[in-house]
Amino acid sequence: MASGFSAFLEDARLTVQALRDFGSHLVHPTVRLGVTGLSRAGKTVFITALVHGLVRGGRFPVFESLATGRIARARLEPQPDDAIPRFDYERHLRALIDERRWPDSTTDISELRLAVDYQSRGGAERTLVIDIVDYPGEWLLDLPLLETSYEQWSAQSLALSHSGPRARLAADWHAHLALLRPLAPADEQEVLTAARLFTAYLKACRDERFAMSTLPPGRFLLPGAMAGTPAVTFAPLKVSAGDEPPAGSLWAMMRRRFESYKSAIVRPFFREHFARLDRQIVLVDALAAFNAGPAALHDLEAAMAAILDCFRVGRRTLLSALIRPRIDRILFAATKADHLHHASHDRLEAVLKEMMREALDRAGTTGAITDAIAIAAVRATREAEVKQGRGRLPAIVGTPVAGETSGSDTFDGETDIATFPGDLPENVEALFKDGAAFQGLSAAPATQADFRFMRFRPPVLETDASGKPALPHIRLDRALQFLIGDRLT
Repeated sequence: MASGFSAFLEDARLTVQALRDFGSHLVHPTVRLGVTGLSRAGKTVFITALVHGLVRGGRFPVFESLATGRIARARLEPQPDDAIPRFDYERHLRALIDERRWPDSTTDISELRLAVDYQSRGGAERTLVIDIVDYPGEWLLDLPLLETSYEQWSAQSLALSHSGPRARLAADWHAHLALLRPLAPADEQEVLTAARLFTAYLKACRDERFAMSTLPPGRFLLPGAMAGTPAVTFAPLKVSAGDEPPAGSLWAMMRRRFESYKSAIVRPFFREHFARLDRQIVLVDALAAFNAGPAALHDLEAAMAAILDCFRVGRRTLLSALIRPRIDRILFAATKADHLHHASHDRLEAVLKEMMREALDRAGTTGAITDAIAIAAVRATREAEVKQGRGRLPAIVGTPVAGETSGSDTFDGETDIATFPGDLPENVEALFKDGAAFQGLSAAPATQADFRFMRFRPPVLETDASGKPALPHIRLDRALQFLIGDRLT
């Protein structure tokens, strides 16, 4: 009964917020665009490049309203939520253009408001407000916890920790877990040690050598202001789902803190931010999974399915907007397409679609519009052909980040090099069946050098006819057309 009443109150709060937003949007048409992705997927770069391209009128031939000249101007405005940090667009842009370094990663939620003045196809002068909400994808994977008990989560986490490469990474935590007695009196030091070892295991899974993606609770990796609080100081235990913990026991303490995590962290994020989104893009670093191998790719596949299941998919109608908002367009984007030759861009897109196939089909039956594409919000490389014997090989040219290594070579961050990225397989289904398709992805057979998906610095920018620097990209305009093109007609 208590749980049903809580759900009723939550629905009531969401309905009130939806009515407030709906009334505001009638006066000032607004799209709340969520931008998320797991660590290192490129969220900050995507938002910076998107805003820069709109504000300065970038090269976006597929973005119809800009390409046809119907957008008069785009400008930044003060963000609407005073309690949310502003996305630091100017600092991130300086990092990309002046310092030629990638901006710092997303560690908390932030917002940025962009107003776009445009002419409708009928000739009317209008303004569309775009509220960009940037948040870590790890937080999104926490939403299923709202419907999960501590005992269910413990069982799921333990089962996952014994699979594939995770078992070795979890060895220290498993050793400590074997010493714990869930029915014994709670001991704060035991809890602190368990939480520390469990968090260390999650962080090890996220390392680029393993590139695991399914790693809730998300705040254990990105705690923000909650670092050190009891709400993020707990860990799974070997307990039975059908039993009740004795008062004052270790089990009871862990369960209470798990419930506090949901009520103090997950539910406010859902209510105040996630449930208010209209459109969503999820950025995916599929190349990191390729680097790490089949286990990482399967883990990413599971994480993407879990993420899509989190969305309240379905076509937005007047009734749904009044009762509860729905995300009616979701775009999944495989980033860093510039690390591959253009011949593999469509294959990277096909890999993402295969990864999301079942989940996208489920979303499609509800009326939501979904798609999956390969992009590079800022293109760090250019393509070239390199002479090799009597033939010529397709290559990409860029400046490796200082300290990047390949074999015995260490790069200084100033010198351009040509690399030979392998072709992704035409049969993308093979990637999900075994590891055979991963052979040959590192470099062309003629060189055998390990330049596999190397990290490159942002490019030296060219200027357009107006003398302004233009950030090169791959298919960023296609992403914009999908996400907001229909709202600028």
